[in-house]
Amino acid sequence: MLQEKFINYIKFEKRYSQHTVIAYQTDLAQFQIYLQAKYNIGGIENSDYSIIRSWMVSLMEAAVTPRTIRRKITVLNSFFKFIIKEGVISENPMAKVIVPKASKRLPVFVEQNKMDLLLDEIDFGTGFNSYRDRIIIELLYYTGMRLSELVNLKEKDIDIYNNSIKVLGKRNKERIIPFGGVLKASLNNYIIEKEKVVSGEIGNFFLISENGKKIYQKLVYRLVKHYISMVSTMDKKSPHVLRHSFATHLLNNGAELNAIKEILGHSNLSATQIYTHNSIEKLKTIYKQAHPKA
Repeated sequence: MLQEKFINYIKFEKRYSQHTVIAYQTDLAQFQIYLQAKYNIGGIENSDYSIIRSWMVSLMEAAVTPRTIRRKITVLNSFFKFIIKEGVISENPMAKVIVPKASKRLPVFVEQNKMDLLLDEIDFGTGFNSYRDRIIIELLYYTGMRLSELVNLKEKDIDIYNNSIKVLGKRNKERIIPFGGVLKASLNNYIIEKEKVVSGEIGNFFLISENGKKIYQKLVYRLVKHYISMVSTMDKKSPHVLRHSFATHLLNNGAELNAIKEILGHSNLSATQIYTHNSIEKLKTIYKQAHPKA
């Protein structure tokens, strides 16, 4: 089946993340259902421009956001490009498709003074869970790593002596993230407590639960939401918000955009440039507050 072959292609050759693969499968399955129900067509490869356009209209009528529609169209376009390479069709029906413009969504971040309050004033407590909870928050905020990268950190990835962490990012791309003295101290505290939990034996995964098992993503979400709630009333409280906070605070404090790009593991600069919008918004706020004629 062509869809299955395509999914294997993005999974094993393109090395897309599991989350992305699932999203591609879902979008293709949704379009397949539409084809069957509306046109009695069995295979996506048999659709044309007018059918794809009608699907887009149906999504708009269902109040699906332009951003989501753009993603679904991107998935379809990737599929058609794949089957052209496979010699199944000769022309891409997506060539004439005009996708709706998506409004730019600024990254949500925690203000720097509130992150200072969280890390300097909030009492995380004592004992293994407390040290682990703190190191989870600090790793996300001090390194900007993704949630999937965090939970999959191995013991061997942490280089305490050289103040660096090796991270396996999207499409299995490795990068090195430096860290400072504050995080180093917290890492040492956590390692000492962890050795007590695992009876002196260093486990494979760096972050574990009390029973020695690898932490899971829902636990991290729950912890991040709990601690951000202690200093902020913002609606969105996720691990990715701490990644956004890391990048925004670096930029606001003079870091070069290219350096932030490398630390975040972005494949191109355009993905990093969105943080400049937050800096511009900050400048606008300062201008309005300070200029007598603003």
